[in-house]
Amino acid sequence: MSFFSIKKPAKFEGAKSKKEFAFRHYDKNKKVLGKTMGEHLRFAMCWWHSTCWPGSDPFGGDTFLRPWHHSSDEMGAARQKADVMFEAMELTGIDFFTFHDRDIAPEGATLKESNANVSAIASYIEKKMAKSKKQLLWGTANLFSNRRFMAGAATNPDPDVFAYTAAQIKHAMDVTKGLGGANYVMWGGREGYETLLNTNIGHELEAAKRLLALVVEYKHKIGFKGPILIEPKPQEPTKHQYDYDVATVYSLISSLGAQKDVKVNVEQNHAILAGHTFEHEIALAAAWGIFGSIDLNRGDYQSGWDTDQFIVDVPEITVAMLEILKAGGFTTGGMNFDAKIRRQSIAPDDLVYAHVGSMDACAKGLLNAAAIIEDGTLGGIVNDRYAGWVTAQNKAMLAGKESLGQIAARVEKQNINPQPKSGQQERLENLINRFC
Repeated sequence: MSFFSIKKPAKFEGAKSKKEFAFRHYDKNKKVLGKTMGEHLRFAMCWWHSTCWPGSDPFGGDTFLRPWHHSSDEMGAARQKADVMFEAMELTGIDFFTFHDRDIAPEGATLKESNANVSAIASYIEKKMAKSKKQLLWGTANLFSNRRFMAGAATNPDPDVFAYTAAQIKHAMDVTKGLGGANYVMWGGREGYETLLNTNIGHELEAAKRLLALVVEYKHKIGFKGPILIEPKPQEPTKHQYDYDVATVYSLISSLGAQKDVKVNVEQNHAILAGHTFEHEIALAAAWGIFGSIDLNRGDYQSGWDTDQFIVDVPEITVAMLEILKAGGFTTGGMNFDAKIRRQSIAPDDLVYAHVGSMDACAKGLLNAAAIIEDGTLGGIVNDRYAGWVTAQNKAMLAGKESLGQIAARVEKQNINPQPKSGQQERLENLINRFC
């Protein structure tokens, strides 16, 4: 039985198309900078916002009233959610999906029972994957919804919660590998503190580090080829979270020497909450060699919390795509729609309309970014700005082949007296706008 009234998948119609449920820019097989749009963007639909969220918020209850939200047959409801997910992916042309373990199957009375539920639904999903050719971008464990995690998971003061966390992650990794997942994500929804008055911050940081080490070790033990991804988030629901931003996560990864095994999954909304821009976090991750994937959404700049709206701002996604292309694009990662329709958008079709519109905005951003790179003006200006560093002497200075005293002596001997040069910010902003 179909959940949506729309029966035919969205198709590429061209920029002049007047159809609402169609792509004006996303032509999946169109080549852009040597790869197809599908290969560049690697869109994924998330299980949690698409089928699990009932439309509730802190001031009101469910608005969506999906048939599976209040079913007494929990496993039947889980299969129904899977049916809807694959129907939605077919209608939108999305090739990948993502999930938490508790998204796809109900939690049982014990971990053993919960694992059995997840494994059973994973088998159901595997059959649907074989038929539809859809793929798993990444899986993860929900370590925040159950009240046992109210004080954190890995960073919980109770060692039994740490042990339970490790056990739940192990099973989620096994399921992700079994479904051919390209990555495994660690998202610390409550890994932080609400007050320092009851917190041993040094212990909690060590616990977070130890859990990551265990996960990396297990990844190699089971032969999981993809990277472990950490998703930075600064706050909400806790006052402070230990994976605050890309820079904070990099310090954790590098303290273990795990840069080859662990990358970051950057989210726009989280970047804004951390006081950064989306493109800043992508560029910083790429500079440190830990860029892996992105969760694609947008926050409301008037609201200081995680609104998770579908991104439709073409100039914003253009500069983000520019950084992704400069980083070499995705390898195992992709663009996961960690976004939810508004609680007043109660029609089932609203879900597929939201994905198609955001996919089209991303495609336009990709085309814009590719045109900027091919034009070469922006890249040329940046290269000229740093041109002085290409000389042998300045390369040696940067490589540590000159001491502080030697550098100082050279400045005096050569009478070096540098003069400021314009950063040309306004010119470059105008340049970007010409492509948007």
